[in-house]
Amino acid sequence: MNKPIGYWAKRLDTLLDEAMDRELAAQGVSRREWQALNTLATTGDDPVTALAPFAGVDDAMAGLTARGWLAGAELTPAGRAAHEAISDRVRAFRWKAAEGLTPEEYATTVDVLRRMAANLA
Repeated sequence: MNKPIGYWAKRLDTLLDEAMDRELAAQGVSRREWQALNTLATTGDDPVTALAPFAGVDDAMAGLTARGWLAGAELTPAGRAAHEAISDRVRAFRWKAAEGLTPEEYATTVDVLRRMAANLA
């Protein structure tokens, strides 16, 4: 507990990235493929636009198409089934990361981090 918030924020970020990458690799998808798949399934937005700050979106879209999960700009039934299955795993991952926190503690933590980020933006 003697470390400053920056240490814990960076440490958590690193651990979340590593654990999420392992979870998605176990599902056979990359982080960017998951983000594109999730964007299509939950918002219907164009992932290339929605994920513009990130590299590799075009490759992710090509990967989803090659798997038969994407046809043009639409998810196929196989893509929707894959999204559902992977979503269950991602949800479980998120629950594990927040284990031991009350919903109020989680909401407070997110709010504090959001306000600190806004202070520095």
